Amino acid sequence: MAIIEASGLTKTYRSKSGPVHALAGLDLSVPEGTVTALLGPNGAGKTTTVKVLTTLVVPDSGTASIAGVDVVRDPQATRRSIGVSGQYAAVDENLTGFENLEMIGRLYHLGGRASRARARELIDVFGLTEAGDRPVKGFSGGMRRRIDLAGALVMNPSVLFLDEPTTGLDPRSRLALWAIIERLVADGATVLLTTQYLEEADRLADDIAVIDDGRVIAEGTADELKAQVGGHRVVVTLVDEADGDAAVTVLRRHGLGAVETSGDGRTHAIAVAAGPGALQRVLTDLGAAGIGLHDAGMRRPTLDDVFLRLTGHAATEDEIDDVPTPERQAASR
Repeated sequence: MAIIEASGLTKTYRSKSGPVHALAGLDLSVPEGTVTALLGPNGAGKTTTVKVLTTLVVPDSGTASIAGVDVVRDPQATRRSIGVSGQYAAVDENLTGFENLEMIGRLYHLGGRASRARARELIDVFGLTEAGDRPVKGFSGGMRRRIDLAGALVMNPSVLFLDEPTTGLDPRSRLALWAIIERLVADGATVLLTTQYLEEADRLADDIAVIDDGRVIAEGTADELKAQVGGHRVVVTLVDEADGDAAVTVLRRHGLGAVETSGDGRTHAIAVAAGPGALQRVLTDLGAAGIGLHDAGMRRPTLDDVFLRLTGHAATEDEIDDVPTPERQAASR
């Protein structure tokens, strides 16, 4: 059963350059007890979607509900059932980790004793026992994100919104936060996350919704989305960029669809029907043509391939969602 539902959401912002359509009829359904990831290029509308669902922004039209509660008609009831962790850790640096969590509990009117008990519980759950009584200004980036996520869980919400939860974290901190998110879902939470890391969506998400220009343009599991791109892919990296045209001709001879070329012009990839056989034939023809290779191989499609196919460009790890610019919207048309 869907616990998060959105239908026909629209949101237009006004700017000096004219109207900016952040959402343009977005539909979304998130089953209870699952993780759904929102993927999309810069300015696609991911963060605006989260802001609407968490009552921070009122849509121009359309409907949205959390656990059957309309987010526009009853924002107070909506807020009682959700937790939110934004792109940047919303913590008071002058307070300790424990004091931050206790303060959140008091703001929710838990009372002093219950707030302190919940704060200590979360400090232990998030592995911050030794640092919990130190000021947050001395915390690492990963520790700040953990405290921020703990703050979103003070009221034990049934639905958790995570907007770019691991942005800026080192690989070890990212893995630690992923493990925490997986435990939360195992305990019954529903998570909607936006992410700039395709591997994050691949690991955590039960379902993925790809957003572009304020609409969901594709959705499904990671495997279902990858299946849209094709089976195996042959990838070759050339010694000499000048051999690019000849290499592309060879790849087209043995592949399916268009050849994808990297920005430096030296790496080329194409989908193939039978991976091992196609790779062998490609290597034979490239060798006969005297084309030198730095590397060659076969791989399955990735979410980056899906991203490229659906949005027209590869995802980059520095993409942070924001309101789309009129220039980008014009280019997409």
